Amino acid sequence: MQTRTLSRELALLVLGQCAERDRSAAVNDTLDVLLQKALDSLMQHWREVLDHCAGDLEKAQQSLLDSELQDSPNAGDAAPVREHLRDSLTSAEQVLNGLSASLELPRLLALADQDRVREEAMRRIHLVLDSRDTIDQQLDGVMEGWRLSRLPRIDRDILRLAVVDLGAMKTPASVACSEAVELANRYSDEQGRRMINGVLRRLQNATV
Repeated sequence: MQTRTLSRELALLVLGQCAERDRSAAVNDTLDVLLQKALDSLMQHWREVLDHCAGDLEKAQQSLLDSELQDSPNAGDAAPVREHLRDSLTSAEQVLNGLSASLELPRLLALADQDRVREEAMRRIHLVLDSRDTIDQQLDGVMEGWRLSRLPRIDRDILRLAVVDLGAMKTPASVACSEAVELANRYSDEQGRRMINGVLRRLQNATV
């Protein structure tokens, strides 16, 4: 179970470093180099999101202080500010969880059967790259008025790996969808998680 889970997560991170159009150069680098690039990109992403959250928290806090310093404060005016403050704290918590997950992966790989994890990860990567057009068409067929190309790259790759699991990897549908959702919880945002959940349900129904 851990090998499959780790290999899927490793494949997801490496796929993000593979060009969408120039597939001939997709795996010129070693797996270690691609993984390091992926982790560096994730760290930069989480730093930027955390900076944005910090700015939102500062603005919400200042607005809350301003509303409380008014001569005749209106409780209704403070409620949206408090909600904004809660949302900012929730976003910051998600970023910290994402950072923790990203930093944990190298340690888990060191403890796991690395050769097997790497082999399974590379198999998943090549299955996605070799059949990406077909996979994308299959996903577009269950998007219901949306296009796969409009999703963030991380969400597209989570769904592509789910298709590979359901098809070539012969992973039970409940397991494939559950682990794809877990990846979405770790690496996507709330909107992305909702979209991925919906697509996975329709994809699972289409493959039954």
